[in-house]
Amino acid sequence: MSGLVGQDVARVDGRAKVTGAARYAADQQVPSVLHGALVMSTIARGEVLEIDSRAALAHPGVVAVYTHADMRKLNVPNFPYNRRFIPMQDARVHHQGQPVAYVVAETLEQAQEAAALVRVRYRAEEPVVRLADVLDEAFLPQNFRDRPNEIKRGDAAAACERAEVRVERTYSSPMQHHNPIEPHTTTAVWEDGVLTLYESTQGVMFVRDIVAAAFGFDKPAERVRVISPYLGGGFGAKAPVYPHTLLTAAVAELCGRPVKLVLTRAQMFTSNGHRAEYRHHLRLGADRQGELTAIVSTSTAQVTRLDENIYNGSDSAVRLYACPNVHVRQLGVRLDLPTSSYMRSPETTAHFGLETAMDELSYELGIDPVELRIRNHADADQQADPPVPYADKRLLDCYRMAAEAFGWERRDPRPGATKDGDEYVGWGMATEVHTHNVIPAQTRLVIGTDGRATLRVASQEIGTGTYTVLSQIVADGLGVPLGHVTTLLGDTAYPSAGVSAGSSTMPSVAGPADQAARQARKAVIELAVADPRSPLHGVPAAEVEVREGRLFSRGDGDRRDTYRDVMNRHGRAIEVAGTGQNTPGHSFGAVFLEVRIHPRLGRLRVTRVVTAHDLGRVLNRRTARGQVIGGVTWGMGFALMEHTMVDPNTARVVNPNLSTYLVPVCADVPSVETLFADRKDGGMTGIRGFGETPGTGVPAAIGNAIYHAIGRRLRDVPFTQDKLL
Repeated sequence: MSGLVGQDVARVDGRAKVTGAARYAADQQVPSVLHGALVMSTIARGEVLEIDSRAALAHPGVVAVYTHADMRKLNVPNFPYNRRFIPMQDARVHHQGQPVAYVVAETLEQAQEAAALVRVRYRAEEPVVRLADVLDEAFLPQNFRDRPNEIKRGDAAAACERAEVRVERTYSSPMQHHNPIEPHTTTAVWEDGVLTLYESTQGVMFVRDIVAAAFGFDKPAERVRVISPYLGGGFGAKAPVYPHTLLTAAVAELCGRPVKLVLTRAQMFTSNGHRAEYRHHLRLGADRQGELTAIVSTSTAQVTRLDENIYNGSDSAVRLYACPNVHVRQLGVRLDLPTSSYMRSPETTAHFGLETAMDELSYELGIDPVELRIRNHADADQQADPPVPYADKRLLDCYRMAAEAFGWERRDPRPGATKDGDEYVGWGMATEVHTHNVIPAQTRLVIGTDGRATLRVASQEIGTGTYTVLSQIVADGLGVPLGHVTTLLGDTAYPSAGVSAGSSTMPSVAGPADQAARQARKAVIELAVADPRSPLHGVPAAEVEVREGRLFSRGDGDRRDTYRDVMNRHGRAIEVAGTGQNTPGHSFGAVFLEVRIHPRLGRLRVTRVVTAHDLGRVLNRRTARGQVIGGVTWGMGFALMEHTMVDPNTARVVNPNLSTYLVPVCADVPSVETLFADRKDGGMTGIRGFGETPGTGVPAAIGNAIYHAIGRRLRDVPFTQDKLL
């Protein structure tokens, strides 16, 4: 064994990324490719009456302009296509920024210039845009993916009325957008009836199956291939399948030539989902000792006139704290806006309210916020009947580790009591939790005649380190150096795997990769001991150990062989498949942070962050720490900056760019101290999905720290200067 799993290993694809050798979807060179540009609707609700494309067609280099009148008819697929319509199939306009025409030209510049020449005449209807205007129309949507939108345990309303102490508050967050650095892009190539898509996606298999369904193909694997070796970020924006992919595939078929489409930054604000505007009314009941007796959670989120999907779950209200009486309702309000979608750590919207309310309860009771959470720690999943104990949950360890490292015992609990020069200093904390999924996956591992290993799996490298961690697992299982393993991802020609979303990648693919490696090691050992030319000939296979690519007899260290020599003598590669199934579950953690606020300027700085997380077995400490830093940064953006502004009259996004939709940059983020409750011997079944957990508690922790600093409780993110002043 190599001992690589769990180590601080640099990314195997790092050099390729920083030197530009890594080829992303739009970098793929396709001969004779045409370039596409979309014409987007300028109304939010109504229908197209006329499209005048004569000037665009006369523009140099333009090959075609497609509208709903001549677009190929497509089937509306089921989830993970997350809209109940496909644009350009009829004249109806469902939201501002919906594609209404598709221009194809020889160059990108020609396509963009021609798109600006297309003239569209509409019959407009009055849009409904603001959640606050129609809260009285909120309704309980149907179950989404078998997840109920109303959950009851005990009698929460009655218990809340009887509670010795109650906290009743409303929390809210605005529409937010993912904004990965790499824009969404599709290149569609048809050859002999087979479609190849070079796609920026978090799920190549999802894209294959959804595109095949849209085109009516019975055998997706034979008709559609999707290739996506790298992603420049996704965060949920590239997990479902969106209309631009289907339209580009259809246009390429109509043209008879490959077509490449790269969305503009502004188009990404209406084309690829977002975090829905959200309002959360929360009631907590507790006794004087701080034990929760009731949680009543009612949330309201934006949906559309065609869909009812609620993507911002309230899982923490149901499962995080021990409470006998819980009532959760997730309501929807229909607005004339684009369809929302999953966005990294989707539970954060509801969790922000819960963790802020817990802080407010701690002040009502005069109990330390950490102690209050410890008193309500849940050892079992209470929603199960009967409750199922959590397997090796270490959240209490996380509280202790992070509090000690932060120095929480020195905290003066009085709001506004701590100053440093002109600035008020506040300390806040919150629990972190995220549900991780598991999706069945398969791997294929080939040991070549040179003794080197190649792993193939149709998973994705979304930026979390999948190439690196899978290479570590295979190297560890084989007992070879890391440099002797190549991992290939992002191609539907490889064995099936799921989407890189829901923190599901490692829990899904790590086991099959490990199983394949161990089977391959066993096969090579058996070749060696059966080969009269090998120094290990005749040694019992169970007595052969492997380290650093060398096979040797445990009883006689002088009898040794190498992968390279064994496979070279064998004369042909060996191939093994890996399968396996982990179980879904939860990752936990705690975040402690410090803010400093200048009272006259309203300037807020996050100056110190300490986190501790229970993620099962840590596979790579460097990539895990990177996920914590990314999560903290995301949480800071949620709490302090991110806000998609929509004109209430036109439903137009007025800040669809990174100069006015603000996100944190390096100068905004302090050094983050990361601690892990690691299980070094947890095995592959001890792996939990983790990437989204570190962002869930940060917004509430910042709000709690603000209250501690200046005594002002903010319940509406982002916490901008005007609110602090």
